[in-house]
Amino acid sequence: MEKLKKVIAVVVTYNRKELLKECIEALLNQDYKNCHILIVDNASTDGTKEYINEYLKNEMIHYVNTGANLGGAGGFNYGMKEAYKIGCDFMWIMDDDTIPCKDALKELIGSDEILEGKYGFLSSVALWKDDSQCKMNIQKISKNWYVDSRYLKSGLLRTYYATFVSMLIRTDTIVKVGLPIKDFFIWGDDIEYTNRISKKYNCYISGKSQVVHYTANNEGSNIAKDSKDRINRYKYAYRNEMYIAKQNGIKGIFRQIAKICLHLFRVLFISNGEKVKKIRIILSSSLKGLFFNPKVEYIECCNKGSELK
Repeated sequence: MEKLKKVIAVVVTYNRKELLKECIEALLNQDYKNCHILIVDNASTDGTKEYINEYLKNEMIHYVNTGANLGGAGGFNYGMKEAYKIGCDFMWIMDDDTIPCKDALKELIGSDEILEGKYGFLSSVALWKDDSQCKMNIQKISKNWYVDSRYLKSGLLRTYYATFVSMLIRTDTIVKVGLPIKDFFIWGDDIEYTNRISKKYNCYISGKSQVVHYTANNEGSNIAKDSKDRINRYKYAYRNEMYIAKQNGIKGIFRQIAKICLHLFRVLFISNGEKVKKIRIILSSSLKGLFFNPKVEYIECCNKGSELK
């Protein structure tokens, strides 16, 4: 019997130990059986390691603590380097509030086989808790693509960006395209990364692979309506989005300016308060994005701890 290719699920966590436990259970119960788990703990303060200590006795589960809260972007950057050192054929990227269906990985690997490895990344369909589509994880469908009936029958659709809520990527592809930009901290790191990959390779939604994303609500991000304690997070969002827009040329910048105008309109007319602060964040952070030029890191071959297997 042919040996199953090795997958490492890279799960970044921060102070959500109960959801993390559900995620681990779902990963351990996957139909595809050569799935290791790498828990990347962003220096949680809620006793995460102690809470999952029994799981850490399982040789299929690896745990690393980053030593500081690096945000989602820094966590995935750190974790993917660690997974590379361990050695694997694929990395399966997800947040700690992602609960994969039992056959999610099997379907992703099946898509890899259909495509014969000729793709950049594969993205699962993310549902919300009520089985509706999770609005913050809807992928962008590539336009002007000739739909291959073989792929369509297998639930494959071309995409040019997706999120880190269940994304499968071959390790050799990561070596070529580099790592997520850790300086993003939060928001937009997955969009930048998948956009970067899709400029070099065809990328796909694997429609038969499904996960449930346990977000607090299914509204998506909206600075006009978001709660007061979350407003400062949008500093990263608008800065990072402007950086991404720059990578897509003048059209990308104009699209982002149009988006900014729409968001300013929302704040002025439907905001639930803090209008001046929200407007200041949108404008100042977008301006910072014009001069934000973080470095893309690449995995060095000399850092590899073991041969891929």
